Amino acid sequence: MKLVIEQAQVVRQIFDWVGRERVTIGEVCRRLNTDGHLTQTGKAVWDRSTVWGMLKNPAYIGFAAFGKTQVCSRRQRLRPIRGASPQPRRDYSSNSVDISEWISVPVPKIVDENLFAAVQEQLQENQRRSRIGQRGARYLLQGLVTCKLCGYTYYGKAISNKSAKSKPRDYAYYRCIGTDAYRFGGNRVCSNTQVRTDTLEAAVWQEVCSLLKNPQRLYMEYQRRGQEPTSAVQENIKTLESQIAKLRRGIARLIDSYAEGLIEKNEFEPRIHKIKERVAILEAQVKNLNDEATLNRELRLIIGRLEEFSSKVINNLDSIEWNSQREIIRLLVKRVEVDTEQVNVVFRVGEVSDVPKSESESLQDCRRGNHSPLRCTLFGEFWVGSCLEASEDTEF
Repeated sequence: MKLVIEQAQVVRQIFDWVGRERVTIGEVCRRLNTDGHLTQTGKAVWDRSTVWGMLKNPAYIGFAAFGKTQVCSRRQRLRPIRGASPQPRRDYSSNSVDISEWISVPVPKIVDENLFAAVQEQLQENQRRSRIGQRGARYLLQGLVTCKLCGYTYYGKAISNKSAKSKPRDYAYYRCIGTDAYRFGGNRVCSNTQVRTDTLEAAVWQEVCSLLKNPQRLYMEYQRRGQEPTSAVQENIKTLESQIAKLRRGIARLIDSYAEGLIEKNEFEPRIHKIKERVAILEAQVKNLNDEATLNRELRLIIGRLEEFSSKVINNLDSIEWNSQREIIRLLVKRVEVDTEQVNVVFRVGEVSDVPKSESESLQDCRRGNHSPLRCTLFGEFWVGSCLEASEDTEF
């Protein structure tokens, strides 16, 4: 394995900063960016996850590791990956394997073992002192809000004292990562606006409460969009199957006529081709109706499960604590999509399983929001749309 001297010097410098100067990973990234060091892939901006991965990599003390992960059943994601298909290509996830089970491969040594151990201790200390670890979950929709324009995630951003003009503020803003120019070499990749946390959270909680209070709205919306009831669907299927059977009998008679020499080949081929096309069209219609009937049955099962869940929390919706609100939202909401003028709440109603154990007994108030009523709903990825105000400024 060839050792690149310039890259090795950068690695040693990173380990020195953390192991000897006891700086944070964020400070390491700032120093690397200021000094103009490029990443291994040639990027000018260093990401914290990249530095963290380097500091945890035992390859720098002389041995690379094989078998650090193992395949396991696919875990449910909180939200889809930006730019990726909602349906993953692989139906599995991976778990970390205990270090004792790793297979070591000798490689050139760059960092001393004592320095590597000091870095690991400092990383643990940084984690203990991390503000994120101290404050815990700060936002009701943390991890669920995504940008409809660029696909990046929204994150909670508190208002600075300067922007607040020394006035107390009991809210923050959800802001798209794509609007942060410093993350993309000085150029923002998204023009979407930020949204006040209290406004967005109140709107989403209202839609969750609305669904819990009336789970049947799911089925009513399904029918409103032109879907027929199961009995009508079954009647249509029977009618179409009868027509298909009649056409197949016609094909059999046509073949017999051709075999007996009653019709010529130039007359037989276009006629049988036309009948087969008609059969294919009717079979496709039957398949669509069968899919619709299956969806109808599954929808009723989903509504039943949703009603069962709703019965356990419905009487306490007006007095639910913040943490319980957050858990219920994460149970029912798949993602919250922020567009320039509208917010779509996408429910994961097909995946509702049961009430979280911590919520069954203790179910606080939710803040008011100035948003319009529901304008549309859709089953499949069951979503609702609400108009919300958004702001580029810290003033709302």
